[in-house]
Amino acid sequence: MTRIYEDRAYQTPQACWWRDTVAPAHPPAMQGDKHTDVAIIGGGFTGLNAALVLADAGRQVTVLDAEHPGWGASGRNGGFCCLGGSKLSGPRIATLFGADQRAEWHAAERAAVDHVATLLADHAIDADVHSEGETMMAHSPGAMHDIRESIEDTRQSYGVTPHVFEASDLPSLGLNGRFYGGMTLPIGFALNPGKYHDGLLKSVMRAGAEVFGQTPATRMRQRGSKWEVTTANGILTAERVVIATNGYSSEDMPTWLRARYLPVQSSIIVTRPITDAEQAAQGWTSAQMCYDSRRLLHYFRLMPDGRFLFGMRGGLRATPRSEAALNARIRKNFEQLLPEWRTIDITHAWSGLVCLMRRLTPFSGPVPDRPGMFASLGYHGNGVAMGSYLGARLADCVLDRPTRGPCPAFLHQPPPRFPLGRYRRALLAPTYAAAALLDRQRRF
Repeated sequence: MTRIYEDRAYQTPQACWWRDTVAPAHPPAMQGDKHTDVAIIGGGFTGLNAALVLADAGRQVTVLDAEHPGWGASGRNGGFCCLGGSKLSGPRIATLFGADQRAEWHAAERAAVDHVATLLADHAIDADVHSEGETMMAHSPGAMHDIRESIEDTRQSYGVTPHVFEASDLPSLGLNGRFYGGMTLPIGFALNPGKYHDGLLKSVMRAGAEVFGQTPATRMRQRGSKWEVTTANGILTAERVVIATNGYSSEDMPTWLRARYLPVQSSIIVTRPITDAEQAAQGWTSAQMCYDSRRLLHYFRLMPDGRFLFGMRGGLRATPRSEAALNARIRKNFEQLLPEWRTIDITHAWSGLVCLMRRLTPFSGPVPDRPGMFASLGYHGNGVAMGSYLGARLADCVLDRPTRGPCPAFLHQPPPRFPLGRYRRALLAPTYAAAALLDRQRRF
């Protein structure tokens, strides 16, 4: 595999809380040559959702994962099932693609959340669901001004009225931190992504799909109308192939992916269970999943067992020194925002890779000039809902049927490549510096 970070970024996380709540499944490696209708590369939310739809439609499906299913971002994320997937604003989407596609995109965001909720219910997956929608916390007076100005646009975009609150309301809402108010949108929920993935994997296997772990694809080539996927222990021949590797993709699997995606690091800490008295002392007792208005955002929530999850974007290298610096920074930010918890022990800390695209929108559809190949990736840190949904909608494309839900046409446009090729990580340092500067400038 050819990847753009140091090897440490692709190691198994040793202190990930989700792994303590449900042990990852370890299906066997593929042995010998096989034939299948559809080969799916990647056993995360996207790949498994595609597999479930295809298997339910009667197709023979084989899922290959280089490690174990859920090893990548699907097993390391913050568990926010919410709106999102694009880094473009609604008005910017309308400017680039038209008002109709903007409306369809917002409908797809809502459909993605509903899709996961339906999966959990239909397959009886207990994923520790909590939070009534998602809350954005204003990190500055300027950000609070923007929230007030956005109310009508939010109402028109999503068909719901957000609840806007001021800094003086924070204690009564159980959201007492160093913020200037915020807004709750009643769409979305929090979950344990490990339990969601575990239940989804079991459903996929019950539907008849074969799933193999420790089976990295080392080569893909087209022979006539079929695809050959080479692995260490055999060749998988498929009528069609789906690429669902997102931020953990390889530059050469397939070569079409090279420089079309940009993984960025996101880090999470989880505390020990915080007692009721300690929660009251800080004034944070709410089960709402939250994020703040910074461009380099924080995301956080009190979980059902009293532990507090706190995550942040950032990190340019995957080395022991850079990780130590990032861990110190995330702890400092946690203590600044929630000072009464500055002595609370952190029991788990890990990092994962979020996938960005140059156009700042996901890609999901047929791969150009490669008949029978499909791909879906680039959810910009919101893959629990959108990665799941677009996996299912990609399966519609594989089945040559209309998508069963909103899916704007711009998602099918081939993503352009980033400049600098394999060295495109260098683009992040000035981007992060500019974002930090803009965050500071909004403090009027």
